[in-house]
Amino acid sequence: MPEATGGSVPDRLTPVLRPVRAGNGFEEALEQILQVVRLGLVSAGERLPAERELAQRLRISRVTLREVLRVLQDQGLVEARRGRYGGTFVLPGPDAAGEDELRRRVAGVDLEDVLRFREVLEVGAAGLCAAHGLGDGQAARLRGALEATHDAPPAEYRRLDTMLHLALAELCGSPTLAARYAGVRATVNGLLDCIPLLVRNLEHSQRQHTALVEAVLDGDADGAREIMREHCAGTAALLRGFLA
Repeated sequence: MPEATGGSVPDRLTPVLRPVRAGNGFEEALEQILQVVRLGLVSAGERLPAERELAQRLRISRVTLREVLRVLQDQGLVEARRGRYGGTFVLPGPDAAGEDELRRRVAGVDLEDVLRFREVLEVGAAGLCAAHGLGDGQAARLRGALEATHDAPPAEYRRLDTMLHLALAELCGSPTLAARYAGVRATVNGLLDCIPLLVRNLEHSQRQHTALVEAVLDGDADGAREIMREHCAGTAALLRGFLA
């Protein structure tokens, strides 16, 4: 049974594995381990480092790490084996047809450009909404958009999430920004359709949405910008992990 050789795998993984930031621990850990697998740093049939080592290197809890590994198992990228020679083993990648379809869907999209432009627009819109303040009707619209995302079924979540973000863009007072954001959000949604909908990520996003809306309604522009920046970074980490 092939497995990773003791000291060589950690050396190979050093350029990729690094401590994650506290705000998006799950998303960033998933991004890094996806990179390890997709770059072939641990080959098919080899074993990933032990859970304790991975958790220490990423500075995350064992619980969070297991959730990350569960996602990889669900995607058919790794499998868990029990016993004396057990662990988490990398599986052969998807067939060529699946990889070709993925490449076709993201062809012509400059992922980094899209993610950076989205962040600039979203962070700016959140800060403007908080700094300029919202009228009663505007505040009610924002609260309603947030409430619509609570307990939304998975099939409806991305549509309702989009409505919340579009509301912020429209309420910031710049029609030009709102129009540009609608365009970049359409591209982001096309990319999100290429990756799985992850329950842990949705729960995390909802907490960020709630904190964001509270900061906007409290007039906390710096807080709103920082929360939105962190929120965009979480989505970016997932997209880079699955698509880059």
